[in-house]
Amino acid sequence: MKFTRRVCHDSARVHPVTRPTTRDLRARSVLAGEASAAAAELEAALQTPPVTHAAAFFDLDNTMLQGASVYHLARGLYRRKFFTGAEIARKAVDQLRFRLQGETPESVANARSSALSFIAGHRVAEVQILVEEIFDELMADKIWPGTKAFAQQHLDAGERVWLVTASPVEVARLMARRLGLTGALGTIAETRDGVYTGHLVGDILHGPAKAEAVRALAAHEGLHLADCAAYSDSVNDLPMLELVGHPCAINPDSRLRRHAEVAGWKVRDYRTGRKAARRALLTAGALGVTLGAVSAAVAIRGSVLQERVISGRVRRRRVS
Repeated sequence: MKFTRRVCHDSARVHPVTRPTTRDLRARSVLAGEASAAAAELEAALQTPPVTHAAAFFDLDNTMLQGASVYHLARGLYRRKFFTGAEIARKAVDQLRFRLQGETPESVANARSSALSFIAGHRVAEVQILVEEIFDELMADKIWPGTKAFAQQHLDAGERVWLVTASPVEVARLMARRLGLTGALGTIAETRDGVYTGHLVGDILHGPAKAEAVRALAAHEGLHLADCAAYSDSVNDLPMLELVGHPCAINPDSRLRRHAEVAGWKVRDYRTGRKAARRALLTAGALGVTLGAVSAAVAIRGSVLQERVISGRVRRRRVS
């Protein structure tokens, strides 16, 4: 063993210092590697083995999220001057026409051409950053705890969990990532050279389209739909709910509630009476086809005007 001399400032004593040899360093490295490997093995042993044949599919708006995601998105974009009051008025007229006509081939075609048009001309990277900001600002605290708990139960059981929504896929993927879910299926906006064109790729992921998306995903992932679960608030999602072996109605509209009760499905309602009534007023007649984008525009305009009126009153009171 080699010794060196170290002189302390407060004493003249000499202390021997041991220098580790190459053999010692190598032994420590081996020990560190073995310890790390053992920790990884322990962690793997504690993890629930993945379930390859079963998964869960969750609707987003009013099921996982309180309200419509596109409403919150459009509200945030309006605050950031993404569109004008005149554009909101035009969307309001389109929405009124849709509600009067109902779900006809023409109205669906109009909805397809107008949905997500408010991001036309903007870069994908820009919108993705804004979506994250708006999520933190307006959506993060609006997740239904009960629905989130259902999703976590599936994850804890080793099952994969997807969001399936007519909302923009950018919002759905961000939501899935923040909640620790497997992934998301949503309506896809067309892009060209990294810029949104204002058109959709195919149709809105609505109604039967959700069921087809789940069916295709199940085939790709090797899932047994009879062992899968699905959750939604809307009768429009019956094709998806009836596709799986374990459907559940979350905060259901009246038609879905009746169907679920007759079919013996699980029903959970996390709303208070006031919230349920407000939700019915906001979504009546919309049929879910337009992603809520147009009705959101009307609501945003009203809420912004209300905020201005209230702030004006506060200022006048302070002056007086």
